[in-house]
Amino acid sequence: MSYKIVVDSCCELPEDLRNDKRLQTVPLELEVGDYRILDDENFNQKDFLQKVAEYSGCPKSACPSPERFLAAYGGDVERVYAITLSSQLSGSYNSAMLAKKLYREEDREKQIHVFDSESASGGETQIVLKIMELEEKGLLFEDIVERVERFRSSVRTYFVLDNLETLRKNGRLSGIKALVASTLNIKPIMAGCKGKILQKAQCIGMKKALARLGEMLAAELQDAKDRCLIISHCNAPERAEFIKKLILAKTQFKRVIILNTKGISSMYANDGGVIVTA
Repeated sequence: MSYKIVVDSCCELPEDLRNDKRLQTVPLELEVGDYRILDDENFNQKDFLQKVAEYSGCPKSACPSPERFLAAYGGDVERVYAITLSSQLSGSYNSAMLAKKLYREEDREKQIHVFDSESASGGETQIVLKIMELEEKGLLFEDIVERVERFRSSVRTYFVLDNLETLRKNGRLSGIKALVASTLNIKPIMAGCKGKILQKAQCIGMKKALARLGEMLAAELQDAKDRCLIISHCNAPERAEFIKKLILAKTQFKRVIILNTKGISSMYANDGGVIVTA
């Protein structure tokens, strides 16, 4: 049976999947003052980060319209899996669900399921890879959905950022009571928990924070050899390689992927941010 995976543009894809016909990306919109662009294949990270650095206000994003998801659900396939960034952080999931309802009113034969990733960036990528793995095994649609939902709930998401201002100003840190002053060079280690952002620890300096992140992740995973480690970075390849070496010194994974963030993740992670999922 043929299938398609629809993702929003917060999902970074490995190079070998970027032109895969089974995958389609629905872009979010980025806004920096009067500057507005779609987070699509034309996104220029360097140019965008420069505009953010020069802007005194807060960059914003807008989720895809239901119509964009609706169009993506089409095509000559029998089942569609959609994956969005956390419903706690964006309206993308709601748009995808409304599109599913509208599509099913016209086509009741096609099977469609929308996954709330309860994460972002590499967390969405993890779900893409799991769906493709299970599809290759020839499982029934309902079995794949059930297994992927369980897998989704087991994925760990950690991140360390140089700058939390975009998250804070956009209300994405509302559950955190206090954040330390950036002037002290104290870096909070943040984690996703059922789609919300929590502060797990803090260290002085980025290297110590990344090392602590690696220790926490390795300690939590009992089945790392069966998992994929995904490190997404915003213009920080050296940091990505640094934490990769730290983590692999403690535990091994079946696959390791390093990705540069696209538009939405770049906006929230800011220059130098690192996101790790497993």
